[in-house]
Amino acid sequence: MSTQRKPGFAFGKDNYLYIVIGIVLIIIGMFLMMGGGSTDPSQFSEDIFSTRRITIAPIAILMGFAVVLFAIMKKPKS
Repeated sequence: MSTQRKPGFAFGKDNYLYIVIGIVLIIIGMFLMMGGGSTDPSQFSEDIFSTRRITIAPIAILMGFAVVLFAIMKKPKS
């Protein structure tokens, strides 16, 4: 007996929604990490060590990766 598999998407609608949410979180984290440089190379800017760049942005990026991993591992609804 052979079972026929119907063609379709690999994931369900919820999975794709979670993937998009995870990617948006990763992009937000990257934008939070931007900036802080000095226009003059001889000047040092303390702004690169702000809480936003050192703590919040990496947490947002890791949360985004976790959401994408969850979306991949989640079983789609039948």
